[in-house]
Amino acid sequence: MSKGYWIVRVDVHDMDGYKKYLAANGAAFGKYGGKFLVRGGKFETLTGTSRERNVVIEFKDYETALACYHSPEYAHAMAERGESATLDLVIVEGYDG
Repeated sequence: MSKGYWIVRVDVHDMDGYKKYLAANGAAFGKYGGKFLVRGGKFETLTGTSRERNVVIEFKDYETALACYHSPEYAHAMAERGESATLDLVIVEGYDG
């Protein structure tokens, strides 16, 4: 079974507000087994546009990745984030070769 991934690109506009989101999102990621593979870090944009932060979170499968996003726990985290950040979030199924 292929793993599921969140691929997220983020621009933070209000770090104090964003910290509330960071404090709240662990409940959802813990419940659904989300594992951070990328969380910030150095990057270089070679083609196209970018945002200031990149995040990749791994889940046991695509369905679990979707369930985490649609969960009450993550809805709470999104409410805590409010307008503190602009982001692009894609949930994608992994490739098993």
